[in-house]
Amino acid sequence: MRKALLVGIDEYLQSPLHGCCNDAEAIKKLLSKNENETPNFSVKLENNVKTKSRLKQLIKECFSGDADVALFYYSGHGYVDSTGGYLVTPDFSEEDYGVSLQDVLTIANESNCKDKIVILDSCYSGALGNVAVMGQNTSIIGEGVTILTASRSSETSMEINGHGVFTALLLEALKGGAADVTGHISLGGIYAYIDKALGPWEQRPVFKTNVTRFTSLRDVVPQVDMEIIRRICKYFETEETNYQLDPSYEPTNSPEDNHQITEPYARKENTEIFADLQKLEGVGLVTPVGTEHMYFAAMESKKCKLTSIGKQYWRLVNNELI
Repeated sequence: MRKALLVGIDEYLQSPLHGCCNDAEAIKKLLSKNENETPNFSVKLENNVKTKSRLKQLIKECFSGDADVALFYYSGHGYVDSTGGYLVTPDFSEEDYGVSLQDVLTIANESNCKDKIVILDSCYSGALGNVAVMGQNTSIIGEGVTILTASRSSETSMEINGHGVFTALLLEALKGGAADVTGHISLGGIYAYIDKALGPWEQRPVFKTNVTRFTSLRDVVPQVDMEIIRRICKYFETEETNYQLDPSYEPTNSPEDNHQITEPYARKENTEIFADLQKLEGVGLVTPVGTEHMYFAAMESKKCKLTSIGKQYWRLVNNELI
């Protein structure tokens, strides 16, 4: 079971916001289903939570039970002082700003869910997991916990076009921008996507994790058919092997076509392999050797080889991990 609590708060008496509810609603649409419309997360959307006690209770409910994945997303005001950071609720006061980040992390750390994910789009949210936030005698990030925040502990977060800048990028990542070749979108991939999109002078996302493997938050259609990826070990005996090509792999090298041709002429079994290799090249797993294009590699009887990422997928296939 996979469950997600999404909270957006715009309605603050002082300094109201305008994009947080939009953020949570947009995230719900993407997390509820994978790209192929299969069910994904069971999502609970709670916008404009009025009180600290209600927000804290919702967070406890999110991380209760033994779900495979429990995810908490928050978009709203954040605050930090010498004692730590807070998710600000509309009932805040100078003595009590809202739910402390220490409480959020303690709840996640103590959860029996397998994977516990906290995503925060608020000012100063990067304080979550800092030693200053937690007590000296408390584990900073428990096993199975992953944290992704919009900004560092000293930074504010920005809005643009009805969404927080961080969540706008998060949405694009979940639509497929952060997907790997197999169509899986992990938090590590999302962080890398957002980190590259934000310049050195802008807010910086923070990623902290204590997991042995990354869980896919959403699946999209793979960039190349999985059956083609699984044939990678058939074409390359080892990850260092080069695959020998010749003109018989190029489908246009046929006497039936009215242009210059070269022996050996195109053969169906070779052109089918070449089609696979070209698709693998298209997603960065294969590259021609000694020339810039696969067409010339075939016509000039050159070779192709696995790229560094191609070697990684070769190992995954060889070890039957995908």
